[in-house]
Amino acid sequence: MKYSPHDYQKFAVKFILEHPIAAIFLDMGMGKSSVTLTAVMELMYNRFEVSKVLIVAPLRVCRYTWPQEIMKWDHLKGLRYSVAAGTAAERKKALETDADIYIINRENIPWLIDGSGLPFDYDMLVIDELSSFKNHQAKRFRALMKVRPFIRRVVGLTGTPSSNGLMDLYAEFKMLDMGKRLGRFIGQYRNAYFRPDRTNGQIVYSYKLLPGADEKIYDRISDITISMKGTDYLDMPELVNSRYKVYMDADEEEAYEGLKKEFVLSLPGGEVTAANAAALSGKLLQMSNGAVYTDDREALFIHDRKLDALEDIIEAANGRSILIAYWFQHDLERITDRLSERKIYFEKLDSDAGIRKWNAGEIPVGLIHPASAGHGLNLQDGGSFLVWFGLTWSLELYQQTVARLWRQGQQSGTVVVQHIVTAGTIDEDVLDALEHKEATQSKLIAAVKAEVEDGKEN
Repeated sequence: MKYSPHDYQKFAVKFILEHPIAAIFLDMGMGKSSVTLTAVMELMYNRFEVSKVLIVAPLRVCRYTWPQEIMKWDHLKGLRYSVAAGTAAERKKALETDADIYIINRENIPWLIDGSGLPFDYDMLVIDELSSFKNHQAKRFRALMKVRPFIRRVVGLTGTPSSNGLMDLYAEFKMLDMGKRLGRFIGQYRNAYFRPDRTNGQIVYSYKLLPGADEKIYDRISDITISMKGTDYLDMPELVNSRYKVYMDADEEEAYEGLKKEFVLSLPGGEVTAANAAALSGKLLQMSNGAVYTDDREALFIHDRKLDALEDIIEAANGRSILIAYWFQHDLERITDRLSERKIYFEKLDSDAGIRKWNAGEIPVGLIHPASAGHGLNLQDGGSFLVWFGLTWSLELYQQTVARLWRQGQQSGTVVVQHIVTAGTIDEDVLDALEHKEATQSKLIAAVKAEVEDGKEN
């Protein structure tokens, strides 16, 4: 296929070529992969500035998205690639293959650097989903930092740079510039831009931005960062968000409030204990969805309110394909049981065959888990209606899942995202928190946003 880039894509390619360190914050569906590969092709075969490129990506994106992009575009046909996935022997064989680009999943970075026995001689690094390197204590981060000084060019790609707040940026930018802009140590970054918020003696549970600190952070990273939102540069479909509220009865509310207050719930089917606030949050989300795991890992039934609502939504869709996002395993089991009882055809979209059938319009109801299907999958050909049966606190997974349908190439003029929310529960808190986090992230993106008019920088 002939590559006819949008003006913003031309701008992004030019930015990568001119900046040895580049943070590219492109919204989902805006072609981050094609932009990066176009720059790699230019650097490798026209400018002779790089000779061996390592791409680090989520596993499914590593296996399918990057190879598909290389094969898709005519101007990239000369690029030789090798995917290092599978067993250790298979990965090693792939890395020893003569190629231009080596693609590996992020979980195997420690093995690549500390266990493969192969020299790390890559002169360009591309990190797809830079936000997955936001933990400076993670093994993948520490391993990659060992070899970072030897890499001449680094590109970080993401559409969600600060899904949980600006504290995320420290590790991401240290990976890019080795601490030049935001500090070499996390303590430096915290002291410069944050103050303790929630504490217990000497223990700090959370930090709060100092007044004006966000603008200072944006200014520090602006020279190597561009960001663009799809709604600014693409003819995106309208995105409609709605809440479908369901209500528990008095007994169900009493059980929910009992666990919330006491951290312990005793029911005929077993006992549910929450060890701390984080565990309590998970248990309450489960109860909002209609079931909860006991201390013996048995799923204890609470209510069917969301299943009834889901059934009504499917019926009202009148044949329109629906994508359902679930979170807990017992959600999946209860959803599949209900759909089977009603003889509603469905499939989990966890295989290439299932994804192809979905995009061909052959699956009326598709089931996905945000953690496994959030990144890199193009599902826009199969439908434009997403239902959240169970919610996640992760803004990144939430936005990435929505972007499977709300993206460039979506033929429908409107994408509907419906959230089934149990009234008076933590469901409402989660949606409010996601909206608050999104405001923070939108502010970051706006601060370093590239303005492109007629393909030229203002």
